[in-house]
Amino acid sequence: MASPQNHRTLSLLLLISLLSFTPSQSLSPENHLLLPSNRKLGKDDQLFCESWRFSVETNDAGIWSTIPSRCFDFVKNYITGDHYLLDSKIVAEDELEFAKSVNVSGDGKDAWVFDVDETLLFNIPYYETHGYGSEIFNEESFDEYMLLGKSPPLSASLSLYQELQRLGFTIFILTGRSEPFRNATEANLRLAGYNNWERLILRGPSDKSKLAVEYKSEKRKELVDEGYRIRGNSGDQWSDLLGYAIAQRSFKLPNPMYYIA
Repeated sequence: MASPQNHRTLSLLLLISLLSFTPSQSLSPENHLLLPSNRKLGKDDQLFCESWRFSVETNDAGIWSTIPSRCFDFVKNYITGDHYLLDSKIVAEDELEFAKSVNVSGDGKDAWVFDVDETLLFNIPYYETHGYGSEIFNEESFDEYMLLGKSPPLSASLSLYQELQRLGFTIFILTGRSEPFRNATEANLRLAGYNNWERLILRGPSDKSKLAVEYKSEKRKELVDEGYRIRGNSGDQWSDLLGYAIAQRSFKLPNPMYYIA
């Protein structure tokens, strides 16, 4: 039989063992909640930037002008890697599934509206040299870039655009670009593979001071007044989709690089 002293020794050793047992040694999910918050900076940034991007895409982030400085590598890797293209493809698949459920009448009045930048065209050559949203937007430098007319298509959108035409939808392209860029925009769209749209709508002089959501709502209302039924609307900004005269279904494409009100 063990002596009282040995019992005390064993109890003390057990207590020390319990006190030294850290949450990271436990396999219980509940204990993972007790992990210390001072993880390595890289992992913290990844988690933060994932959550920040979620808040942007759900329109919870509100008005913002540049990406968080700690998210530069995250946004760059997202935009230039497979994740952005896969997200865009998933959205396009959702759009096509909806489009196939629409009873297209054949009267030419079933319409689909597309935005241009980061929706039909992918301005990656510009943002590669302008920090993927880490720099304050420079209208003059972007205007110079637009005139080049060399943006590639967003591949998922190009496939969707062509399939919608086969299904009988009438395509309208509604962009925040202004009239002086019509020729360059038309040339770029055709070079990228987009053709046979019904109308390309750009900002006129009277639209210059309007917020995007106001301008785009007004232009959609004009289409509705002409008798068009806007079945679908595709854009990378919430201002492409919200407001009034909204589509039967609106589809938000990913864009963590910039925000337009």
